[in-house]
Amino acid sequence: MAAVTRPRPEATRTLAEVRAAVDSLDRELVALLAERMRFMEAAARIKAARHEVRDDARKREVIANARAEAIAHGLDPDLVGRLWDVLVEASIAHELAAFDRRAGHDSVAKGGVGAWRE
Repeated sequence: MAAVTRPRPEATRTLAEVRAAVDSLDRELVALLAERMRFMEAAARIKAARHEVRDDARKREVIANARAEAIAHGLDPDLVGRLWDVLVEASIAHELAAFDRRAGHDSVAKGGVGAWRE
C-alpha cells in the first residue's frame, strides 16, 4: 500500500479536511480488509479439512490481541472487541467459502447441503 500523507487530526482546520482524511483512512481500511481476506483464502488453501477452519481458541486470541491494541491506542476495548468479533466471523465465513471452492464443495452448485464430506 502506498504511503498516504494526511494532516494530523489536531492540524485540521475545516470539516472538509476532516472528512477528506476520514475518507482516506476508510480507503486504507478497506484495502487492509481485502488483504486480510486474501490471507483467509491462503489459510483455506493450507488447511486439510473443513472443520479446521473454525478455531474458537484462535478467535479468542485474535479478539484479545485487538482489545490489547485498543487499550494501547486509547480506544474502547469493548468497542474494538465487538468489531473484531464481527470481523473474525466474516473472515471465517470467507475462509469456509474459499475452502469449499477449492475442495469442490460448493453445496449450492452440487445440489444442497451435505453434498460433501469433511
